[in-house]
Amino acid sequence: MRKSAAALLTMVLMLLPPALCAADEADGIVDQWVTEKGEARFEIFKEKGKYHGKIVWLKEPTYPPGDPEVGKPVRDRNNPDPFKRDRPILGLQLLSDFTYAGRNTWVNGTIYNADDGRTYKAKLTLKNHDKLHVRGYIGISLFGGTTVWTRYEKPKESEKENTQHVEESKENT
Repeated sequence: MRKSAAALLTMVLMLLPPALCAADEADGIVDQWVTEKGEARFEIFKEKGKYHGKIVWLKEPTYPPGDPEVGKPVRDRNNPDPFKRDRPILGLQLLSDFTYAGRNTWVNGTIYNADDGRTYKAKLTLKNHDKLHVRGYIGISLFGGTTVWTRYEKPKESEKENTQHVEESKENT
């Protein structure tokens, strides 16, 4: 009896570290990510066991010259629901309900494309620590497109100071 209990305890202890590693692996995308063209930064977070993402930074947070709404904050104006067209893009959750499927892949989620106002099925694949493949598709994954996001690196103190001086000089001109 004692030998079976000891063997059972040993098996449980052997299985525990991989289970903990899997939890760490599942949260491997929880961070901020920069889009392929550097136009936006997303924060991916976990809530109630699922993974979501929202826009936390935009390169162009206001409409540019030539746009009928020049200078106004970018909003969700292409949304098919007229009641949602005034929502600001900054802070908008565009990734929803992803679950971890193992092997650095998150599935069964959706991605909202504010450019066309449509929501697509999506899959996220962490190719390495710093590269996240985001695939949106219709129906099956074969019919879609992939973009690569890069893990955001916070600027070092010296870079922050240089950026701040550049911004201040822009304001003074």
